[in-house]
Amino acid sequence: MDTNTAALKKNAFRVTKERNVTCIRIRVPGGHLEAKYLPVLQEIAEKYGNGTLHITNRQGFEIPGISFEKMPEVNAALQSIIEGLEINQEEEGAGYPAAGTRNIIGCIGNRVCPYGNYDTTALAKRIEKAVFPNDLHFKIAVTGCHNDCAKVRMHDFGIMGMTLPRFDADRCVSCGACVKKCQKKSTGALTLSNFRPVRDPKKCIGCGECVLACPNHAWSRSEEKYFRLTLLGRSGKKNPRMGENFVKWIDEDSIVKIILNTYDYVKEYIDPDAPGGKEHIGYIVDRTGVEEFLKWALKDVTLPEIAEVTKPLYWKGVEY
Repeated sequence: MDTNTAALKKNAFRVTKERNVTCIRIRVPGGHLEAKYLPVLQEIAEKYGNGTLHITNRQGFEIPGISFEKMPEVNAALQSIIEGLEINQEEEGAGYPAAGTRNIIGCIGNRVCPYGNYDTTALAKRIEKAVFPNDLHFKIAVTGCHNDCAKVRMHDFGIMGMTLPRFDADRCVSCGACVKKCQKKSTGALTLSNFRPVRDPKKCIGCGECVLACPNHAWSRSEEKYFRLTLLGRSGKKNPRMGENFVKWIDEDSIVKIILNTYDYVKEYIDPDAPGGKEHIGYIVDRTGVEEFLKWALKDVTLPEIAEVTKPLYWKGVEY
């Protein structure tokens, strides 16, 4: 192959099965973009590619069929999208400066979904601003509630929206709708006592089902935004496993700090001989031990008083 494939991949182009032909990856943090950018993608696909677009599993786009010599022109054509989505860039018109950290995906969140406990797009964009560009192989996903439409437990960092339900006894008519819904669709954290709902904080996952079920608005979402953070889920051919619960009732600032701390941890311990310069974070934790990882991840992190940290942490999965 007559090109520097390392430079090609760092620029968010990928190696394809066709000689001297590449494919560009388009970042869309949170999977949400204004419709005015779709004609730009169409023009790039028809002018430089083979006229098709692939919608990726990570809520971005890939445009295949681009010849190597057209890469600078494609980068220039992408500038309006990169600026419009406020993607960090090192040089204007040079395209994406890294491809290691994958596009941050998210469900549609509370902009549309009644189950969403927060604005997933806004958080995805905040994390994108904090971590990109970076060549390290991180996968991050956000979802509005515990329905987990974004499958966040399959990622290095999975972020589920929570709410601390507030109860107004003066509005309660003792219908029991919230209890029935919690027991049927959630964890059974609500029970009736003297015809009033009683919440068990140990069982409550902050899903907000009680808020949606109440016909008289006796339950409401907290003004404070809380989250459940899960760690180190992964797919792949070697030892796939689900992400484990790490912190319940965590705040947004702490999540961003833990993610940035983990970048520092990986830079310190990554195997320099890993294939393609990539090593999954979970394998590094397996090698260094969980306690060493936690020392780095929680450095200078101030968790909310109600935060619950899972101890001990244990990762399990298929073994080959």
